[in-house]
Amino acid sequence: MRHKVKSLISMALGGIILFSVLNASAGNKDRAGQAGADELLINPWAKSSGWACANTGGVRGMEAQYINVAGLAFTETTQIGYTHTNYLAGTGISINTLGLAQRVSETGGVLGLGIMSMSLGDIDRTEVDMPEGGIGTFAPSFLNVNLSYARAFSNSIFGGVNVKIISHQIADISASGMAIDVGVQYVTGRTDNIKFGVALKNVGAPMKFTGDGMSLRTIITETRHTMTVEQRSDAYELPALLRIGITYDIDLADNHILSLAGNFQSNSFRKDIFSLGAQYQFSDYLEIRGGYNYEEGLLNEGDRTTVFTGPTACLSLKVPIDREENSFFTIDYSYRATHPFDGVHAFGTSIAL
Repeated sequence: MRHKVKSLISMALGGIILFSVLNASAGNKDRAGQAGADELLINPWAKSSGWACANTGGVRGMEAQYINVAGLAFTETTQIGYTHTNYLAGTGISINTLGLAQRVSETGGVLGLGIMSMSLGDIDRTEVDMPEGGIGTFAPSFLNVNLSYARAFSNSIFGGVNVKIISHQIADISASGMAIDVGVQYVTGRTDNIKFGVALKNVGAPMKFTGDGMSLRTIITETRHTMTVEQRSDAYELPALLRIGITYDIDLADNHILSLAGNFQSNSFRKDIFSLGAQYQFSDYLEIRGGYNYEEGLLNEGDRTTVFTGPTACLSLKVPIDREENSFFTIDYSYRATHPFDGVHAFGTSIAL
């Protein structure tokens, strides 16, 4: 057991060191806009996005596949969830996410499946001779499939790995790739109320577009022969990042718990993000969350390089199904403030059996 724990910690530390070296040589904000697959940076779940994704150390269950896959190990039996997100309201962009977490062994092993589908709506198709369109539309879409495994290595150390399959479809060209996330959580305190977490996300090979849309049929003037010219797309990197967070739970009174969370996110291709969040929980019925994300230049509109302005909030209502079996049905709503557009609204439901 000690050997397994040491191996897990070594893997996490090794990933952190490797990420730090790559970051030091590449920079962060100086490389903004050079990565693709930015949908990997969008949290598709209502509950965890509602407190600014700050709970890297304390995230639990199915939603841990996005924040820190190690938290998947806390799934007790079966958890199923679905979230619909109206992303940047007014743009027509929507995200649908389906998740499943299932405990598979008494020793703490949990398998997870997550499917995120992002649609950018219908876009007018144009050509050089018809720049105004009128010749139909196309609908770009992104699909990410996550396969996860997490388990407890001791009473206080938990770890997991997530493999994601990435697919991009834009008109008649496409790109596909794979990436890996790893995460570790450490729980301590007299009542296990202090939780640390480290997660390394979106580590994978570059992707590139291919397909019929990269080909062009033309006529050679001198010979009047028809030929096909195929263009090559440049490869683009994935937006790798490192998350380090801590969560602290405070028992205010019977059935009243306040959780405070902080997180630092180091990005390879954009500015680093500092997050603070809080959650108030009343018994097993109500959870209220709020958070704030900060990055350099956020408070000055002229220097801001993100559509998000910082504040987030979430409300969760839980309906007990079987208290003895710890089964619940949950409804979640979260909001993330943006400028411009009318924010990001996520509506989710989940059931724990």
